[in-house]
Amino acid sequence: MLQLKNISKTFNAGTVNEKKALRNLNLDLKDGDFATIVGSNGAGKSTMFNAITGAFYVDCGEIILDDEDITYKKEHIRSRDIGHLFQDPLRGTAPGMTIEENMALAYLRAKTARHDYFSRIRKEDKEKFREQLALLNMGLEDRMKQPVGLLSGGQRQALTLLMATMVTPKILLLDEHTAALDPATAEKVLELTKSIIKERNITALMVTHNMHQAIELGNRILMMDQGHIILDIEGEEKAKLTVEELLEKFKENAGKALDNDRILTAE
Repeated sequence: MLQLKNISKTFNAGTVNEKKALRNLNLDLKDGDFATIVGSNGAGKSTMFNAITGAFYVDCGEIILDDEDITYKKEHIRSRDIGHLFQDPLRGTAPGMTIEENMALAYLRAKTARHDYFSRIRKEDKEKFREQLALLNMGLEDRMKQPVGLLSGGQRQALTLLMATMVTPKILLLDEHTAALDPATAEKVLELTKSIIKERNITALMVTHNMHQAIELGNRILMMDQGHIILDIEGEEKAKLTVEELLEKFKENAGKALDNDRILTAE
């Protein structure tokens, strides 16, 4: 479903602030894979996501999504096929627009043909929005005319998840999307995430600083350091892995301990 072939990205090249963010990074993600990603601060996790979404063009290499070369496609074109959630709940929605309007924008962006500028939301579409909101058990289905800016962070993140997946994306990118939420809300959003990914067989990448989440979720664990993937664990090896073994494997392959100021190793 997704192939990253020797992609590299350097910011501020040739200056004192030069930063080699991605270094000949390679990844082959199969259809239906759900891979968690762990890594040190500045390892390139979010940068890799931004390269996939088209927030910037890579310096070299190829990005292939569902057998289509998207390396130089514009970000708004890629957004029709790529769902993306950020750590900050405020980034995924338009606060001055209503819940219904936010969902309509997300639906039309993913569903509308490239040159169809006159699509509109139908009554049955609005009913579908209401049904999906009801699944959150947050009462948002009765607040569809309210501005999103009035919602809590957890409600906005749950809404963003629905918006990113109401038309099933080819790939879903989750960048520590529960890290800014309180524990109870984070657990609710995570359970919703797992349910949607499983029911729709969505190919997904999830950055997490929670080592237990990294082990328990999905079918693969990717470890990143200094702009490339240093270890890829799946199958039976992943199923038997402990947090201590995960941290030791990182140290063995990176030559240093996992340095993340938000790392969680306890239950």
